Amino acid sequence: MPDSLSSYRRLASSLSLTRLPLLRRKFRSDAALEALRSASEAKTPNVVLYNYPSFSGAFSALFAHIYHSRLNLPCIILPFSSVEPFRIEDITIEGLKECYFLDFIGPKGFALEVSRRTSCKIIGFDHRKSAHAVIPSNKECDGNLAFHVNLEKSSSTTVYEYFSAKLSETRFNNEDTVGLLNHKDQDRVEMILKYIEDGDLRRWNLPDTKAFNIGLSEWRSKLNCISNSHFYEQLMEINVVDLITKGNTYLSCRLNAANKLLDKVFRVRLGRGLYGECLAVRADGNSDLSEEIGKELSRRSAAAGLRPIGAVIYMQRNNLKMSLRSTDSSADTSEVAKAYGGGGSPSSSSFIIRMDEYNLWLSVQSSLAC
Repeated sequence: MPDSLSSYRRLASSLSLTRLPLLRRKFRSDAALEALRSASEAKTPNVVLYNYPSFSGAFSALFAHIYHSRLNLPCIILPFSSVEPFRIEDITIEGLKECYFLDFIGPKGFALEVSRRTSCKIIGFDHRKSAHAVIPSNKECDGNLAFHVNLEKSSSTTVYEYFSAKLSETRFNNEDTVGLLNHKDQDRVEMILKYIEDGDLRRWNLPDTKAFNIGLSEWRSKLNCISNSHFYEQLMEINVVDLITKGNTYLSCRLNAANKLLDKVFRVRLGRGLYGECLAVRADGNSDLSEEIGKELSRRSAAAGLRPIGAVIYMQRNNLKMSLRSTDSSADTSEVAKAYGGGGSPSSSSFIIRMDEYNLWLSVQSSLAC
């Protein structure tokens, strides 16, 4: 059997789990501005901006694309990134009649000013509480501003329902079209939306939502419709079962890799014993596995009659760092972390510890650890 750590790292690479800062590109690019200039020259009446790199935004863009394509309505769709957002003058193109903000409302005053300069209608969708802070007041809003902020549904679900209803209202009586999606795709796509919503709203009610989100993460780098010419086709190919399978494989590899590091467990006296004792392990070079290692140590600590906390210690930029994890709601790891200048939540926290202080934490019974 191949080494668990090597297998995990190969799988992590295949999943393209790149951190967001590495995905930041120039979204107010020459290509995007040229597309807007061309749209202005053609007097394109419909502009769709979607939140990037959000999956809710990406699927919302897909539904807008399907709707406008189905009815042969001229439309330009572009990613909107808060890293380098479009300016108001970029969007105030000639002939603009409707502008959609999908999965975002925009900076405060942005939508209102675009509407005032172009006399176009702004239709915005969001599911975040923070959206209420940037929505214009009732006095400022007029018939040209419509915001759909539903805290009980993700933006992608609301946008799907919106364009489905809009298509139903505009189709001719003799058309066979039942909805925005055909029967072959409808159930599959709607299941994807349920999983996206489960994560967007932090519900975590559906089975394997974590695995789904891990599997979905490989698509994040493909969500720019400017640089990815197959953007819509690829979104339509996504399958929940495949994503969950890939995500579970990744999680299993992580757990196996973490277990390889658990053969040298020892005890530490948290805060020199002030906060009790727990099991610990050195994980130098494997800090990315702190979550799995810490939780397993937490369970083993509880079974050994110690505090249900796991301590993962490793070198980070010439500093010794300690990450604490707990699977027991009665144990607050942050009280230890805060006492030593760190922070976190009750179940997950970390801090930098001096080597001389750390040596005082090492239990005399370390060799007796389970």
